[in-house]
Amino acid sequence: MKIAYKPFGIVAGIVAGLLARRLFTVIWSRIDDEEPPEAKTELASWTRVLTAAALQGVTFSVTKAAVDRAGARGFEHLFGVWPGEKAPDKA
Repeated sequence: MKIAYKPFGIVAGIVAGLLARRLFTVIWSRIDDEEPPEAKTELASWTRVLTAAALQGVTFSVTKAAVDRAGARGFEHLFGVWPGEKAPDKA
C-alpha cells in the first residue's frame, strides 16, 4: 500500500512547488517592488540577492514540508496506512 503513495506524493510535490512559487512572489512583492534578483544579476546588491535566495529557500522548504505532511495525513485517513516512517531514526 505504501507504493500506492508514490503517485500521490508526486502530485503533492507538484502542488507544493506551485504554491511555494506563488507564496514567494506574494512575500517578495511586500519586500520590494522589483522582481527578485538572480545571483548573476550584475547590478543587484549582495543583500538583495542573498535575501531573495534565503526567502525563496525557506518558502519552498516550509511549503513542501507542509504539503508533504498534509498529503501523508490525507493518505493515512483514506487508506489507514502511514506512508512513511513511524518514528525518526535514532542517531
